[in-house]
Amino acid sequence: MLKIHSKFAFVLLFSLSFAAAVAGQEPETVRVTILHLNDTYQFTPVDGGKRGGLARVMTLRKEALKDNPNTLMTLGGDTLSPSVETRTYRGKQMIDAWNAVGLDYSVLGNHEFDIRTNEILDRIKESRFTWLGSNVIDTKTGKIFADMPPFVIRQIGGVKIGFIGLLLPETKETSSIEEHLQVADYCQTAQELIPKMRAAGANTIIAVTHLFMAQDKKLAACAPGIDLILGGHEHTLLQSSAAGVPIFKMWADAREVGKFDLFIDKKTGKLASMDWRVIPVTDQIADAPEFAPVIAKYKDLLDQLEVRIGATSVPLDALSYSVRNKETDIGNFIADAYRNAVGADIGFVNGGSIRADLSYNPGPLTKRDVLSMLPFNNPIVKVEVTGKMLMSILEHGVARSAEDSEPGRFPQVSGLKFTFDAGKLPGQRVIDATVGGKRVVDDAVYTIATSDFLVSRSGDGYTMFKEAKVLLAADKAPKDSEVFEKAIKDSPNATISPKVEGRITRLN
Repeated sequence: MLKIHSKFAFVLLFSLSFAAAVAGQEPETVRVTILHLNDTYQFTPVDGGKRGGLARVMTLRKEALKDNPNTLMTLGGDTLSPSVETRTYRGKQMIDAWNAVGLDYSVLGNHEFDIRTNEILDRIKESRFTWLGSNVIDTKTGKIFADMPPFVIRQIGGVKIGFIGLLLPETKETSSIEEHLQVADYCQTAQELIPKMRAAGANTIIAVTHLFMAQDKKLAACAPGIDLILGGHEHTLLQSSAAGVPIFKMWADAREVGKFDLFIDKKTGKLASMDWRVIPVTDQIADAPEFAPVIAKYKDLLDQLEVRIGATSVPLDALSYSVRNKETDIGNFIADAYRNAVGADIGFVNGGSIRADLSYNPGPLTKRDVLSMLPFNNPIVKVEVTGKMLMSILEHGVARSAEDSEPGRFPQVSGLKFTFDAGKLPGQRVIDATVGGKRVVDDAVYTIATSDFLVSRSGDGYTMFKEAKVLLAADKAPKDSEVFEKAIKDSPNATISPKVEGRITRLN
């Protein structure tokens, strides 16, 4: 029975049968357990210590292995970056953590490519688990990035299971991936590899993906032969199916572990049935003592991050779903901070750069809180645009708002108000926009404070910033988290009270 109380609720138990019993008897099967997580950026607990934490996940894995030695663990991508710790350790802390936990397979996520290519290669070499990126091609060599295997065939309990890893094409827009690395079409890649996996003896195939749910559904339909898709990217507990293929994603930062018991026919190697449940990772689960060396190794940095820098007198909404879909209080504060820091007419923040994915209660704000919300260390540059360009920028910002994809391009703004209708045709979605209380005019000139990621790298697809005149370049610009921290400290009594003010109005 499937039981869902809300978007962030816990699915308790669901059993899905793929094959009927033969002559009233179940076929002889072997049980293989898969533990799955995705989008896990830090190894310490989140939500005030109440949820997540890889020391707890390690305890769950140990328990699963006791129950079933045929247990594997998978990760749906996004772990090396972004995080507070990665600013210092460049993702090495997460490799140490996953090595301790006992991860088996991880697909590359788009944010793996926030760090430099040579750093990713070092992290892969340090991993005691296997990375998969079947559709990430190095055009310099014509091979899969980092000489990763196109797929893995794992023999366990006398049956062979095939694993394939696929990354979303939007990685080019949402990360700093180098030009010579190309993300090939995931459907075409799967269509080419699945017959090879079958030929190698895998009759049960699992796709570990970092795609949008709509893309996972397309994959299920376009590449017959996949039995199960374990994904990531949305940061939200999701379950769906397409073409008879079940698709699952967990909530971010190890708040949940998906447990999937696969019953595979020993004679045919095919998936006969599957049971699954979602296990909340809470403070009721004890830390595995074997994880303690990882905590000890990074203790100095962890302690420094708990230094108080100010407070908030109101709740703050830094949830990914919020900052990527609507005006938020913290989005307004950060956009104001950007605008004031460089003296611009407009502050413009792509929602995807606000990373904490948390709601904050009134109370102290620490160094970790600031860096968790803005972990990328991006320069805040100042550019000059025309009114026509500004309208094009806003159109792009809301272009995917009609889709259920939590678009990172969605803007949080300051000095600007606009109204949009997501249901209208491209070029017609932004109904009205004003700067300083005056309607935007095509040939007028406006200054914008925003991340250099959008300007110099066309991040989140903002190619129109390429035409902007740069007034304050990245090499002389303040960094995002520094601007944010200073704005908190400069507030009365170092206490902030941002609110939603009607800067963004959505009609549909």
